[in-house]
Amino acid sequence: MAGGGQQATPRVRAVPVTREESGAAPARPAAALRVVHEPDHGVDLAAAEQAAGAFLRALGVELGSESLADTPRRMAHAYAELFTPRPFDLTTFPNDEGYDELVLARSIPVRSVCEHHLLPFVGVAHVGYLPGARILGLSKLARIVEHFACRPQVQERLTKQVADWLADQLSPKGVGVVIEAEHTCMTLRGVQAVGASTVTSTLLGTLREDARSRQEFFALTGVNA
Repeated sequence: MAGGGQQATPRVRAVPVTREESGAAPARPAAALRVVHEPDHGVDLAAAEQAAGAFLRALGVELGSESLADTPRRMAHAYAELFTPRPFDLTTFPNDEGYDELVLARSIPVRSVCEHHLLPFVGVAHVGYLPGARILGLSKLARIVEHFACRPQVQERLTKQVADWLADQLSPKGVGVVIEAEHTCMTLRGVQAVGASTVTSTLLGTLREDARSRQEFFALTGVNA
């Protein structure tokens, strides 16, 4: 579900990675940081399984059948997977050619969980930036989206976290993030608005301040501004 209260930015451990660890070729000077999500509390799958069983039984779901007997364990593992982003190396390279046009990755898959109902929301993200002194390995744009999506979220916060983190780590001239998603908390329950989608955007730097750059970004993402 969109909206929601404040949530502290997740703690991220960024550790310099050697060229050998990052897999970068010696001839290509690169900088890489190991990005690891550090939750406030560890994962206790046994406790989660017990809680899932109690939750289902409290809702009148009988767990005695063969098909349901292992459901609490599967629930615990499924949510642990949804809430645990994979570590990755944030690899950047010198912008030797002085490239100063928009770099945009479109239709990056997004899957997260509404923090209000713990139901999934899924969609796509369009993430772009105007390079400064360094450029980013393209796959890392998708990794960053995954990193912030793998936790209870609201779409507005997710959009801003991706943009702010890119701006902090890359120091580009501008950043733009658009997320389009369908929230099952409003399509499967409540208003049951099947087919409704939510669009959020965050623009920073030149993409926010310059009208032509902003128009180009939205045109390339396919979003009407």
